[in-house]
Amino acid sequence: MQRVETEIARLIKEIDYDEVTRLFELLSGGKRLRAKLILKIAPMNEKAPLLAAVVELIHAASLLHDDVIDDATLRRGEASVNATDGSKTAVMLGDILYSKAFSELVEFDRNIAKIISSSVTALSKGEMKDVKMAEEFNSDENKYLDMLYLKTATLIEAAATSAAILACKDSEKYSIYGKNLGLSFQIIDDILDITSDEATLGKPAMNDFVEGKCTLPYIYLFESLNTEDKIRLKNSHAKSIDKNEILWIQEKMGVHKSIEKAFKLAQMLSEEAMQAVQDDKELVGILQTMIQRSY
Repeated sequence: MQRVETEIARLIKEIDYDEVTRLFELLSGGKRLRAKLILKIAPMNEKAPLLAAVVELIHAASLLHDDVIDDATLRRGEASVNATDGSKTAVMLGDILYSKAFSELVEFDRNIAKIISSSVTALSKGEMKDVKMAEEFNSDENKYLDMLYLKTATLIEAAATSAAILACKDSEKYSIYGKNLGLSFQIIDDILDITSDEATLGKPAMNDFVEGKCTLPYIYLFESLNTEDKIRLKNSHAKSIDKNEILWIQEKMGVHKSIEKAFKLAQMLSEEAMQAVQDDKELVGILQTMIQRSY
């Protein structure tokens, strides 16, 4: 990972603009999940750290744009760039990081460059779908999962697939692993948004619903409610709700096992991913650790 951080620092320095360097230093590195995945799949390939750095720049750029779209003032418990320096600056920084990442992709096999760049197109499409879906209450599970794949899982899938190509491994198996890891990771995040407190999340609890996002627990809850309660849940959507309404939603989720149902899907996706790479104990361990985050 130190080599990855060194590569990231080099790429930022090559941009040759002190303001970009300053702003990038404000960004929290996060879990570096995508980078770690690449290094674990292709540990001996000399280009793996650079590929990991490229993917992390892309991920950082997507988060910058995501925060602007969501009017988010916090990112990983710290003030977001759009909060400290404005939305215009955050968008431009994201564009610079995307562009620098793409310029580095020419160093790789054409198939890898295509996989990574195509995932960014899918990611952007997923972001647009997410914004559109937030305009009204969504109760369609398949529609939500499709958006989730595009917005979150596709870059993790691309990272795993590309690393497998670098390492001359079965890219199809690692593609399944990456896709399912991405989906289950985000489903667990959806659950944590409901079950964790603000101190743990770095943002207000149940913030997704306030922002207009109907994640799986809300979709499953809606399916289980009677007509009167369905109307009540819809009326709470995409607005600030008081403590009594929060407690009502949480109580109903407890009664109808909405969170458990979402967790069960995350488990199923994780098990499929583990099956695809069952001989790789480290990758299996990543999934097991991730699943345990919610309980």
